[in-house]
Amino acid sequence: MNKAERTKQFIIEKAAPIFNRKGMAGTSISDIMEATQMAKGGIYGNFENKEEICARSLDYLLQQLNTAIEVKLAGLPSYKAQLLELLEFYKSQPGKEGASGCPMVNFGVEADDTNPEIKQQIAKAITATQSRIAKIIKKGIEAGEFKKGFDAESFAINAFSLIEGAMWVSRMQNSTRAIKTAIDSLKKEIDIQSK
Repeated sequence: MNKAERTKQFIIEKAAPIFNRKGMAGTSISDIMEATQMAKGGIYGNFENKEEICARSLDYLLQQLNTAIEVKLAGLPSYKAQLLELLEFYKSQPGKEGASGCPMVNFGVEADDTNPEIKQQIAKAITATQSRIAKIIKKGIEAGEFKKGFDAESFAINAFSLIEGAMWVSRMQNSTRAIKTAIDSLKKEIDIQSK
C-alpha cells in the first residue's frame, strides 16, 4: 500500500464510525477533519466528495462486520454450532461499548430514497448475509444435522429481518430485551429443525 492508499484508508477508518453513528447527512466534513486532524484540502485531495467517503466507509464497516463473523465461526465443530454462534454474535452487538448499531440499518434507512449507490451496497450486504445463513443450513442438512424439510432460504430471510429489527429496537430502547427475545425464538426454531 503506497502513501496515498494509506492516507485514504486512514480517512475511511476514522470517518466510518462517525457515519455509522451520526448518519450520512449528519456527518460533516468538519467531523472528518476533526477525527483525522487533517485539513479540508487533505481530505478532498484523496476523495472527490463526502459521498465517496461515505460509500467507502460503508464498504469498510461491512468488511469489518464480515471479518468479525468469520473469526467467530472459524473452527466450530458443526453447522448447528456455527448457526448458533452467528446468532450469539448478533445478540451481543447492541450491548457492546461504543456500539452505534448495524451499518446495514443505519445507512440503509437513510439511503433508501436518497442514495442509489448506498442502497445498492446495502442490498448486496443483505443478500450476502442471508446467503451465509442459508448456506450454513444447507450444509447442515447435507451433514445430517438438520431435517431435510428445513427451508434454508425462508429461515435466512426471517432470521435476518428479525435480528436487524430487534437490534434496532434494542438500541432505541437502550435495552437488550428485544434482541434476546428474537434470538431465543430463532434458537427454538433451530432446535425444532435439528436431528
